[in-house]
Amino acid sequence: MQEHPFAEYTRALGKGPKLFRDLEEHEPETAMTMVLRGEVDPIQLGAFLLLLRRKEETGAELAGFVRAAKSVLARPDDPIVPDLGWPSYADRHRQQPWFVLSALLLAAEGIKVLMQGIDGGSEGYAPTPAALAQLGIHPCGSLTQAAAELRNSNFAYIRLQGFCPDLERLFQLRPLLGVRTAVNTFARDINPLDAPAQIQSVFHPPYRPLHQEIAIRLGQPCAAIFKGIGGEAQRSPLKECVVATVEDGQAAEEFWAPRLAERMETTYQWRAEDLDPRHPALLWAGELDNPVAEQAVIATAAVGLRAVGRASLIEEAEAMAERLWRSRSPGRFRA
Repeated sequence: MQEHPFAEYTRALGKGPKLFRDLEEHEPETAMTMVLRGEVDPIQLGAFLLLLRRKEETGAELAGFVRAAKSVLARPDDPIVPDLGWPSYADRHRQQPWFVLSALLLAAEGIKVLMQGIDGGSEGYAPTPAALAQLGIHPCGSLTQAAAELRNSNFAYIRLQGFCPDLERLFQLRPLLGVRTAVNTFARDINPLDAPAQIQSVFHPPYRPLHQEIAIRLGQPCAAIFKGIGGEAQRSPLKECVVATVEDGQAAEEFWAPRLAERMETTYQWRAEDLDPRHPALLWAGELDNPVAEQAVIATAAVGLRAVGRASLIEEAEAMAERLWRSRSPGRFRA
C-alpha cells in the first residue's frame, strides 16, 4: 500500500522520545491546508492533533495553521478593514460575557469591531451570542454580511462556521478526543478581515508570549493579550492585569492596576453570577446595579482603546473608557 502524503507529518511528531521533531518552515501550513480541504483520514487527524498537544505546539506551527485557515476563508464581496479584531472562543462561560458591552462601547465611539467565535450554547453556560441577541445583535452568516454590518453599526459578530466551517468542525472533535487541541489556540489568532489591532485573551499566563510570537510571525501590527475571566477578553477590575503587547513587531508588557479593591475578590465570585442572558443588556440600559460588572466593562474597553491607538497612556485610556460609559446612550442596542 502506498503511504499517504499526510503520514510524513504524523511521523515527524510521533517518532520516539528522542526522534520526534517540531514541524518546520512550510510544513504546518501545508499540513493544516490538507486537513481543512478534507484530504486527511480521520485517524490521521486525531493522531496529529493529539501528538501536537503532547509535544506542545510552537509559535511557528501555530502561525502556519493560521495562514492555512486564512487561505480557505470565504472572503467578502465588498471587503472592509475593521479597526479591532476581537476573538471570543472560550466556549463555555460560567460567568456573564460583560465584554460584549466593552466592544459595543468602542463601536458607539466609531471604532469598527469585528467579534468572532463559536456558539458554546448549552444549559448552565452564558454564551456570547445569547447576550448579543438580547442587545438586538445576531450572528452574521458570512464575511460579506459582517462587512455590511461594520459599515452600518461599527460592530459585527460572526461565528467561525460563518467564515471557516471546515475549521469549526475541528472544534467538534473535543468530545471525541477528550481534550482541547491546537485549534482552540490558533483560532484566536485568525484575523479574518485583517484588522490592524487585535484584543485577545488566554486561559493561562504562559500562553501570552506564545501569542505574541504568533502575532509577530503573522505580521500583526498591534495586539493586546491578557489572561481574561473565563478565557475571554474580559479584564477583572479586582486584580492587576498584565497585558502582553505587540506593536510593529516588538513585544512588551503593560501592567494595569486594579480598578476596585482587591479584597472584593473574596466577596464577588464571577462563577456565581446569574447567567440570565438579559443581564448585559440591562446593565447597558442602566437597569441593573452591578458595580463590579460595570467596572469590568470599563476596564476591558480601556485595553481596547489602547490597542487601537486612541490613547497613548494607560491612565488616559481608562479615563476615556469611563467617560464613554457614563455618556453612552442607554436606549441603543436593545432587542
